[in-house]
Amino acid sequence: MAICSHLDLIADTPPSGDGCLECLQIGAGWVHLRRCATCGQVGCCDSSPNKHASNHARSLRHPVMQSFEPGEEWFWCEVDQVAFEIPEAPSYSHPRKRR
Repeated sequence: MAICSHLDLIADTPPSGDGCLECLQIGAGWVHLRRCATCGQVGCCDSSPNKHASNHARSLRHPVMQSFEPGEEWFWCEVDQVAFEIPEAPSYSHPRKRR
């Protein structure tokens, strides 16, 4: 079983907004949203054209992201390439439907 070696970077930081900030700035859409587990930046997933969440993870060295989709509680570590859940972690999910 793969383990994330970056759990110490996870903080209880609220989401930066209701959508991908960078997509909203350029008028682009997204498929799914992810919240940076370190700083709270909301970005679009890798299925979205701009892949802002993983770009954020690599450029700022904030490797862990949490799904920001309703009903999804999982985390993903961009460096260790592993998905995981933390039962006691705060739940952050986008309240609206996808764009």
